[in-house]
Amino acid sequence: MTQFRPCIDLHQGQVKQIVGGSLNDGGAKTNFVSAYDAAYYARLYHKHNLTGGHVIALGPGNKEQALLALNTWPDGLQFGGGVNHENAVGFLQAGASHVIVTSYLFENGRFSWERLEQIKAEVGAQRLVLDLSCRRTGSGWNIATNRWQTVTETSIDLDTLRELEKHCAEFLIHAADVEGLQAGIDKNLVKLLGEIVTIPVTYAGGARSLEDLQQVSLLSGGKVDLTIGSALDVFGGSGVTLDACIDWNKNIAS
Repeated sequence: MTQFRPCIDLHQGQVKQIVGGSLNDGGAKTNFVSAYDAAYYARLYHKHNLTGGHVIALGPGNKEQALLALNTWPDGLQFGGGVNHENAVGFLQAGASHVIVTSYLFENGRFSWERLEQIKAEVGAQRLVLDLSCRRTGSGWNIATNRWQTVTETSIDLDTLRELEKHCAEFLIHAADVEGLQAGIDKNLVKLLGEIVTIPVTYAGGARSLEDLQQVSLLSGGKVDLTIGSALDVFGGSGVTLDACIDWNKNIAS
Protein backbone atom coordinates (compact mmCIF):
# COMPACT_ATOMS: atom_id res chain seq x y z
CA MET A 1 0.00 0.00 0.00
CA THR A 2 1.03 3.58 -0.63
CA GLN A 3 2.96 5.10 2.27
CA PHE A 4 3.83 8.67 3.16
CA ARG A 5 7.58 9.17 3.07
CA PRO A 6 9.23 12.18 4.72
CA CYS A 7 11.95 14.42 3.33
CA ILE A 8 14.61 16.89 4.40
CA ASP A 9 15.57 19.21 1.55
CA LEU A 10 18.75 21.21 2.09
CA HIS A 11 19.64 24.35 0.16
CA GLN A 12 22.49 26.72 1.04
CA GLY A 13 22.94 25.02 4.41
CA GLN A 14 19.31 25.31 5.55
CA VAL A 15 16.23 23.12 5.54
CA LYS A 16 14.01 24.58 2.83
CA GLN A 17 11.16 23.86 0.49
CA ILE A 18 11.76 25.25 -2.98
CA VAL A 19 10.05 25.30 -6.36
CA GLY A 20 12.03 22.57 -8.08
CA GLY A 21 12.03 23.97 -11.59
CA SER A 22 13.50 27.27 -10.37
CA LEU A 23 16.73 25.81 -8.95
CA ASN A 24 19.89 27.16 -10.57
CA ASP A 25 23.37 28.46 -9.69
CA GLY A 26 21.91 31.76 -8.50
CA GLY A 27 19.45 30.21 -6.05
CA ALA A 28 15.83 29.16 -6.22
CA LYS A 29 12.29 30.35 -5.61
CA THR A 30 11.69 29.41 -1.99
CA ASN A 31 8.44 28.41 -0.33
CA PHE A 32 9.83 27.91 3.18
CA VAL A 33 13.01 28.30 5.21
CA SER A 34 13.04 26.42 8.50
CA ALA A 35 14.16 27.86 11.81
CA TYR A 36 15.27 24.34 12.74
CA ASP A 37 18.25 22.34 11.61
CA ALA A 38 18.20 19.00 9.82
CA ALA A 39 18.65 17.06 13.07
CA TYR A 40 15.32 18.39 14.32
CA TYR A 41 13.50 16.77 11.41
CA ALA A 42 15.51 13.56 11.68
CA ARG A 43 14.50 13.27 15.35
CA LEU A 44 10.88 14.01 14.48
CA TYR A 45 10.75 11.32 11.79
CA HIS A 46 12.55 8.84 14.03
CA LYS A 47 10.12 9.47 16.89
CA HIS A 48 7.20 8.51 14.65
CA ASN A 49 9.04 5.74 12.77
CA LEU A 50 8.60 7.43 9.40
CA THR A 51 10.96 5.21 7.46
CA GLY A 52 12.24 5.44 3.90
CA GLY A 53 12.61 9.21 3.88
CA HIS A 54 15.31 11.08 2.03
CA VAL A 55 17.76 13.88 2.75
CA ILE A 56 18.55 15.77 -0.45
CA ALA A 57 21.39 18.29 -0.75
CA LEU A 58 20.40 20.78 -3.44
CA GLY A 59 23.74 22.21 -4.49
CA PRO A 60 26.85 23.03 -2.42
CA GLY A 61 27.08 24.09 1.21
CA ASN A 62 24.87 21.36 2.66
CA LYS A 63 27.23 18.62 3.78
CA GLU A 64 27.34 19.65 7.45
CA GLN A 65 23.54 19.61 7.76
CA ALA A 66 23.27 16.37 5.78
CA LEU A 67 25.73 14.59 8.05
CA LEU A 68 23.91 15.99 11.08
CA ALA A 69 20.65 14.40 9.92
CA LEU A 70 22.29 11.07 9.08
CA ASN A 71 24.12 10.92 12.42
CA THR A 72 20.90 11.73 14.28
CA TRP A 73 19.05 8.72 12.88
CA PRO A 74 21.56 6.12 11.69
CA ASP A 75 20.13 3.85 8.98
CA GLY A 76 16.85 5.78 9.07
CA LEU A 77 17.26 8.11 6.10
CA GLN A 78 18.48 7.93 2.52
CA PHE A 79 20.89 10.56 1.20
CA GLY A 80 21.26 12.14 -2.21
CA GLY A 81 23.02 15.14 -3.68
CA GLY A 82 26.41 14.95 -5.33
CA VAL A 83 26.80 11.24 -4.59
CA ASN A 84 29.37 9.38 -6.73
CA HIS A 85 31.44 6.20 -6.57
CA GLU A 86 34.16 7.93 -4.54
CA ASN A 87 32.04 9.37 -1.71
CA ALA A 88 29.05 7.00 -1.56
CA VAL A 89 30.54 4.66 1.05
CA GLY A 90 31.32 7.63 3.28
CA PHE A 91 27.67 8.64 3.39
CA LEU A 92 26.66 5.09 4.28
CA GLN A 93 29.26 5.07 7.06
CA ALA A 94 27.87 8.42 8.25
CA GLY A 95 24.45 6.82 8.76
CA ALA A 96 22.59 6.79 5.44
CA SER A 97 20.50 3.67 4.91
CA HIS A 98 20.87 4.12 1.12
CA VAL A 99 22.59 6.53 -1.23
CA ILE A 100 20.63 8.21 -4.01
CA VAL A 101 22.29 8.98 -7.34
CA THR A 102 21.24 10.75 -10.50
CA SER A 103 23.52 13.28 -12.24
CA TYR A 104 26.60 11.13 -11.64
CA LEU A 105 25.09 8.43 -13.87
CA PHE A 106 25.08 10.71 -16.90
CA GLU A 107 27.97 11.84 -19.09
CA ASN A 108 27.26 14.53 -21.67
CA GLY A 109 23.55 13.91 -21.27
CA ARG A 110 23.83 10.16 -21.89
CA PHE A 111 23.28 7.41 -19.35
CA SER A 112 26.54 5.71 -18.32
CA TRP A 113 26.25 2.00 -17.56
CA GLU A 114 29.92 2.06 -16.62
CA ARG A 115 29.28 4.58 -13.86
CA LEU A 116 26.29 2.60 -12.62
CA GLU A 117 28.47 -0.48 -12.33
CA GLN A 118 31.17 1.54 -10.54
CA ILE A 119 28.90 2.80 -7.80
CA LYS A 120 27.07 -0.50 -7.53
CA ALA A 121 30.40 -2.20 -6.91
CA GLU A 122 31.06 0.20 -4.04
CA VAL A 123 27.73 0.09 -2.19
CA GLY A 124 25.78 -2.87 -3.59
CA ALA A 125 22.47 -2.71 -5.41
CA GLN A 126 20.62 -3.28 -2.13
CA ARG A 127 21.74 0.14 -0.81
CA LEU A 128 21.42 2.08 -4.04
CA VAL A 129 18.47 4.30 -4.97
CA LEU A 130 18.27 5.70 -8.48
CA ASP A 131 16.83 9.20 -8.66
CA LEU A 132 14.99 9.31 -11.97
CA SER A 133 13.50 12.75 -11.47
CA CYS A 134 12.07 14.00 -14.71
CA ARG A 135 10.44 16.67 -16.81
CA ARG A 136 7.54 16.30 -19.18
CA THR A 137 8.47 16.28 -22.87
CA GLY A 138 6.55 15.94 -26.11
CA SER A 139 6.83 12.16 -25.90
CA GLY A 140 6.25 11.65 -22.18
CA TRP A 141 8.85 12.21 -19.43
CA ASN A 142 12.63 12.33 -19.62
CA ILE A 143 15.13 12.14 -16.77
CA ALA A 144 16.44 15.59 -15.75
CA THR A 145 19.88 16.06 -14.17
CA ASN A 146 21.98 18.94 -12.82
CA ARG A 147 19.35 20.17 -10.37
CA TRP A 148 16.63 19.32 -12.91
CA GLN A 149 17.92 21.83 -15.45
CA THR A 150 19.32 19.38 -18.04
CA VAL A 151 16.76 17.16 -19.74
CA THR A 152 18.45 13.97 -20.95
CA GLU A 153 17.52 11.61 -23.76
CA THR A 154 16.59 8.86 -21.28
CA SER A 155 12.84 8.32 -21.11
CA ILE A 156 10.75 7.18 -18.17
CA ASP A 157 9.23 4.13 -19.84
CA LEU A 158 8.82 0.39 -19.49
CA ASP A 159 12.12 -0.56 -21.10
CA THR A 160 14.18 1.93 -19.08
CA LEU A 161 12.69 1.12 -15.68
CA ARG A 162 12.67 -2.64 -16.15
CA GLU A 163 16.37 -2.58 -17.01
CA LEU A 164 17.34 -0.23 -14.19
CA GLU A 165 15.33 -2.21 -11.63
CA LYS A 166 17.98 -4.93 -11.87
CA HIS A 167 20.63 -2.60 -10.48
CA CYS A 168 19.08 -0.87 -7.45
CA ALA A 169 16.82 -1.21 -4.43
CA GLU A 170 14.41 1.65 -5.15
CA PHE A 171 13.57 4.57 -7.41
CA LEU A 172 13.00 8.17 -6.32
CA ILE A 173 11.15 10.24 -8.91
CA HIS A 174 10.47 13.96 -8.56
CA ALA A 175 8.15 15.45 -11.15
CA ALA A 176 10.29 18.58 -11.50
CA ASP A 177 7.67 20.55 -13.42
CA VAL A 178 5.24 20.50 -10.49
CA GLU A 179 7.72 20.19 -7.60
CA GLY A 180 6.97 22.78 -4.92
CA LEU A 181 3.94 24.26 -6.68
CA GLN A 182 1.30 22.57 -4.46
CA ALA A 183 -0.92 22.43 -7.52
CA GLY A 184 -1.57 18.70 -7.53
CA ILE A 185 0.38 15.60 -8.47
CA ASP A 186 1.23 14.53 -12.01
CA LYS A 187 -1.50 11.89 -12.19
CA ASN A 188 -0.41 10.45 -15.52
CA LEU A 189 3.15 9.92 -14.31
CA VAL A 190 1.96 8.25 -11.09
CA LYS A 191 -0.33 5.97 -13.09
CA LEU A 192 2.50 5.03 -15.45
CA LEU A 193 4.82 4.21 -12.57
CA GLY A 194 2.17 2.02 -10.97
CA GLU A 195 1.79 0.11 -14.22
CA ILE A 196 5.47 -0.67 -14.79
CA VAL A 197 7.52 -0.67 -11.57
CA THR A 198 8.18 -3.87 -9.65
CA ILE A 199 10.45 -2.41 -6.92
CA PRO A 200 9.68 0.29 -4.33
CA VAL A 201 9.31 3.77 -5.83
CA THR A 202 8.69 7.14 -4.21
CA TYR A 203 7.03 9.94 -6.16
CA ALA A 204 7.40 13.60 -5.21
CA GLY A 205 5.94 16.71 -6.76
CA GLY A 206 2.80 18.82 -6.35
CA ALA A 207 1.22 16.98 -3.42
CA ARG A 208 -1.00 19.34 -1.44
CA SER A 209 -3.41 17.31 0.72
CA LEU A 210 -4.17 14.00 2.34
CA GLU A 211 -6.38 13.27 -0.66
CA ASP A 212 -3.22 13.12 -2.76
CA LEU A 213 -2.10 10.09 -0.75
CA GLN A 214 -5.44 8.50 -1.58
CA GLN A 215 -5.04 9.43 -5.25
CA VAL A 216 -1.52 8.05 -5.52
CA SER A 217 -2.64 4.83 -3.88
CA LEU A 218 -5.58 4.50 -6.27
CA LEU A 219 -3.72 5.49 -9.44
CA SER A 220 -0.72 3.26 -8.74
CA GLY A 221 -2.54 0.30 -7.24
CA GLY A 222 -0.73 1.00 -3.97
CA LYS A 223 2.69 0.47 -5.58
CA VAL A 224 3.97 4.06 -5.39
CA ASP A 225 4.81 5.92 -2.17
CA LEU A 226 4.41 9.69 -1.82
CA THR A 227 6.52 12.50 -0.41
CA ILE A 228 4.74 15.69 0.62
CA GLY A 229 6.88 18.79 1.07
CA SER A 230 5.72 22.39 0.82
CA ALA A 231 2.09 21.64 1.74
CA LEU A 232 3.09 19.99 5.03
CA ASP A 233 2.54 21.95 8.24
CA VAL A 234 6.07 21.30 9.52
CA PHE A 235 7.32 23.10 6.41
CA GLY A 236 4.98 26.05 6.79
CA GLY A 237 2.21 24.57 4.65
CA SER A 238 -1.51 24.51 5.30
CA GLY A 239 -2.58 21.62 3.09
CA VAL A 240 -1.90 18.67 5.36
CA THR A 241 -0.48 17.96 8.81
CA LEU A 242 2.35 15.60 9.60
CA ASP A 243 0.08 13.99 12.19
CA ALA A 244 -2.43 13.11 9.45
CA CYS A 245 0.34 11.49 7.41
CA ILE A 246 1.52 9.55 10.45
CA ASP A 247 -2.03 8.30 10.99
CA TRP A 248 -2.24 7.30 7.31
CA ASN A 249 0.85 5.11 7.67
CA LYS A 250 -0.45 3.58 10.89
CA ASN A 251 -3.79 2.78 9.29
CA ILE A 252 -2.33 1.00 6.27
CA ALA A 253 0.00 -0.98 8.55
CA SER A 254 -2.81 -2.22 10.78
